[in-house]
Amino acid sequence: MTLLALGINHKTAPIALRERVSFGPETLEQALNSLLSQPMVQSGVVLSTCNRTELYLSVEQQADLQARLVRWLCDYHQLDEEDVRNSLYWHQDNEAVSHLMRVASGLDSLVLGEPQILGQVKKAFADSSRGQSLSSELERMFQKTFSVAKRVRTETDIGANAVSVAFAACTLARQIFESLSSVNVLLVGAGETIELVARHLREHQVKKLIIANRTRERAEALATEVGADVISLAEIDARLAEADIIISSTASPLPIIGKGMMERALKARRNKPMLLVDIAVPRDVEPEVGKLPNAYLYSVDDLQAIIEQNLAQRKAAALQAESIVVQESGEFMAWLRSQGAVNTIREYRSQADEIRAELEGRALQALQQGADPQKVMQELAHKLTNRLIHAPTKSLQQAARDGDNERLQILRDSLGLE
Repeated sequence: MTLLALGINHKTAPIALRERVSFGPETLEQALNSLLSQPMVQSGVVLSTCNRTELYLSVEQQADLQARLVRWLCDYHQLDEEDVRNSLYWHQDNEAVSHLMRVASGLDSLVLGEPQILGQVKKAFADSSRGQSLSSELERMFQKTFSVAKRVRTETDIGANAVSVAFAACTLARQIFESLSSVNVLLVGAGETIELVARHLREHQVKKLIIANRTRERAEALATEVGADVISLAEIDARLAEADIIISSTASPLPIIGKGMMERALKARRNKPMLLVDIAVPRDVEPEVGKLPNAYLYSVDDLQAIIEQNLAQRKAAALQAESIVVQESGEFMAWLRSQGAVNTIREYRSQADEIRAELEGRALQALQQGADPQKVMQELAHKLTNRLIHAPTKSLQQAARDGDNERLQILRDSLGLE
C-alpha cells in the first residue's frame, strides 16, 4: 500500500487550467466512483477549491502508476495530457503526508496561513468518505492532519493579522474607492468566502449590501446577520446597475455575469465605473468583461500582489509551523511503517501460542495418566524452550556461517542480547 497526492494548484497552473481540472459538488460522487474503479486505487479523497485540485489516494504500487492516474484525470476532464502534465505535482508516502499537513495548516495557500482551507479539507474528507470505506492508512492520515493543523493554529501566530482571499478582495475595494460607506456592493453566492467578505464589508459600513444566491434560504440567513437585501441569480441582470462593486464566488460551472449583461448595466449607470472581483473557479464573470470601458475585473490570480503585502508578519510563524509538520509527519510515517510489522507479529504470536497449546496439552494428558508432576513440568519447560528458540538459533547459525555481521547484530538485538 502506498499513499499518494496528485494535483495542481495556484503555484503550478493558471486559473484557466485550474477551472478545467476542478470537480464541482454535483460531479464529485461520479468522479469518485470513476476513480475508485481504477484497479490500482484502494480509496481516495478529492480536494477541489478555487486554488487547487488534489487527489489523495491509497494505492497498489505499480510500475506505470503515475502515468495511469494522470491519464485518468485527463480523460475524465477531456484534456490533453500535454496541456496538464507540466502543471501537475506528485507526492508519495512521507511527501504526500507532509503536503497534506502543509495544505491543511495554510502553509501552501495563496494566502499564507488562511484558515478556510482546513474547513475545505475537512469537507472534502467527509464528502469523499460518504460513498466509500477509506483505507485505515488514508483515514488515519487525514485525522492526524486535522490535529496537526489545530496544533499549528494553537502554537503559532500563523493565523494572526487576518489575511485571506476575502480580506484581499475587500482591501482592493478600499484601494479603489476612498470610502466604502458611499458604495453599493453586490455579493454573488453565499458560501464561506462570501460570508467572510460580507462580514469585512459590514465592518467598513458599506452603503448598501445585496446578496444574490441560487437558494434564497442560505442567502437570507447571511443577509440577516450583515443587514443585506437578498435576490435570486435570475434577478442579477435587472439589479446589476445598482452595484458599484461586485464580488462573486459560487460553484457554478458556467459564468453568471456575461459581457452583454455588463454592457447593459454600464449603459444604465451612464458608464460610472464598476469593480468586479471574481473569486470563483470556474470563473463567475466572463473574462471579456474586463475589456469593457469602466469595468475593472480582477480574478483570484490578480489578488496575489495585494496578498503578498500582508505576509511579512506570518513568515516567522510559518517557519515554526513547518517544524511542527516535519515532526508530526515523521511520527505518522513511523506509525505507518510499524503497521507493516503487525501481520508478522500476529503470525509470530499465533505460532508461539500453537506450540504452547500443543505442549501444554501433552503435559496435562501426562498428569492425568499419573506421571510425576515434577518430571512433567521439567519436560514441558525443556521442550517449550527448545521449540521456541529453534528458528532463531538456525538464523543465528546461518548468519554466522555467511559472515553476515550486520544480520547477526540485528538478530541479537531482536532477541534482547547485549
